[in-house]
Amino acid sequence: MLNKSCNEFIEELSSKASVPGGGSSCAFVGSLGSALSNMVCQLTLGKKKYEHVEEDIKKILTKSTDIIERLKELVKKDMEAFLPLAKAYGMPSQTEEEKALKEEVMQKALVEASIIPLEIARCCGEAIDLHEELEIKGSRPVISDVGVGALFCMAALQGANLNILINTSMMNDSIVKDCILAEIDELISKYVPKAESIYERIKNTLV
Repeated sequence: MLNKSCNEFIEELSSKASVPGGGSSCAFVGSLGSALSNMVCQLTLGKKKYEHVEEDIKKILTKSTDIIERLKELVKKDMEAFLPLAKAYGMPSQTEEEKALKEEVMQKALVEASIIPLEIARCCGEAIDLHEELEIKGSRPVISDVGVGALFCMAALQGANLNILINTSMMNDSIVKDCILAEIDELISKYVPKAESIYERIKNTLV
């Protein structure tokens, strides 16, 4: 999907096709947020004014690049995880045997369709941590891009949460469900306020 042009991606997203959808979009938006942190790193490296943080910036760049690659892969994985779920919705359910098989297939698909957005959320949390460090150490002329990147990652994190919630709402395995919900709640509680704070602080330096 990411080998297509931006226009092609938007057109497919706009269509009645079930994929790509919200989950893939979250992974893509998160990768854009991390790409902005990469840009800030690139524009900070080699500047005399920031020599004292150059090694830190290099580490941020390496970590952020890894996050981008993971999120790009998750664009694809989210699409792959949704297809079995979409197929399960369309399975026949006239007889008891058909109902039981449909439910078995759907429950398995729901777990996978929840784990992928959870991994997207983890990546976005890691990216927000990097934006927080860049807020302090990044080049001042592009500090606004740190704020934009943090907001993108926050939006992707919150979107991943919605994808998790819709899938876990139909999940029968309470142990798996509770584990997934506990982790996403922790990620939301930690990283949404952190991203909002990054945005507010940067905004206040610009007004």
